[in-house]
Amino acid sequence: MGEGMPNDAALMPLISSANIACGYHAGDAQIMQKTIALAIEHGVKIGAHPSFPDRENFGRTPMQLPAEEITAIVKHQIELLAELAEKNQTRLHHVKPHGALYNMAWKDTEMATAICKAILETDPTLVLYAQSGSALISVGETFGLQTCSEVFADRSYRSDGSLTPRTMPHALLENDADVLRQVLQMVTQQTVNADGQTIPVRAETICLHGDGAHAVAFAQLLRETFRIHQIGVLSKP
Repeated sequence: MGEGMPNDAALMPLISSANIACGYHAGDAQIMQKTIALAIEHGVKIGAHPSFPDRENFGRTPMQLPAEEITAIVKHQIELLAELAEKNQTRLHHVKPHGALYNMAWKDTEMATAICKAILETDPTLVLYAQSGSALISVGETFGLQTCSEVFADRSYRSDGSLTPRTMPHALLENDADVLRQVLQMVTQQTVNADGQTIPVRAETICLHGDGAHAVAFAQLLRETFRIHQIGVLSKP
């Protein structure tokens, strides 16, 4: 959210937590302020969505930076959003890295450590949202952070549990049936199909990309499906 896409107002009533861009891959102070206000209006938990400093590529291009620099840029982005949240008489609930930063921390322990240090130095009570089975979850738990294992509604998986890179075919799930099948399997069975295999996942929060062409339709579909299947969605921290 807060990436300058036209879907935010329509999506916000349908979600329980929002990962808000902090200006490094998209957004700016004005958009961040507007998105925070929208989240407050709908009782949605506010999270920082820090990225590599890479607006040109929307934060989705891998970058090799020293660990100290990664800690500094993540910390700065958390602080930017936290300051705006405080001005709106609320506070951040969580941190979820964006794009290449998130994907690289899937297996890069040094990068995961740098991200966790940024959270610890900013506000150790913030929840770390990170991909199920990732190094980021493991390192976060080692540091004593509260973690929330994330699965993806609109992305396909590889057999090692990582996401299929966007440069590869079928990386994005783009029809209702595929999204519903995957989400229900992850939530009810704690598994996902990946490269012809069934692998375990820990589904504690479900990511839906706000810049996706079908984001609003998928969010509406998932909400209605959860209602039918009596699957609750937590709306409080």
